Amino acid sequence: QVQLVESGGGLVQPGGSLRLSCSASRNIFGINAMGWYRQAPGKERELVAFINSTDTKTADSVKGRFTISRGSAKNTVYLQMNRLKPEDTAIYYCAMDRLPFITRALSIWGQGTQVTVSS
Repeated sequence: QVQLVESGGGLVQPGGSLRLSCSASRNIFGINAMGWYRQAPGKERELVAFINSTDTKTADSVKGRFTISRGSAKNTVYLQMNRLKPEDTAIYYCAMDRLPFITRALSIWGQGTQVTVSS
């Protein structure tokens, strides 16, 4: 069974930067959509950034600060996070799908990586 492994999370001060990485445990043929989502305590999981073969989307709350990109290696996606704020604190999940969109039920999801922004 394919697994997605996230890395790069941690504790950072407000205004700092982190780069999250997500890779598949083995090659998945035909991946189209890749996305980063986050879930803060007591809140719903929300989209942070998304990319497919034709489109890139970034949540308004992180626009201008976060950038999603595909890696040169297959089935790898990054999330560059700059000017981090305490409200960015959450567990960050990556997801991938052969379809051009991500679904909670059917897409491949990682286990999540904790990002904590605090002084």
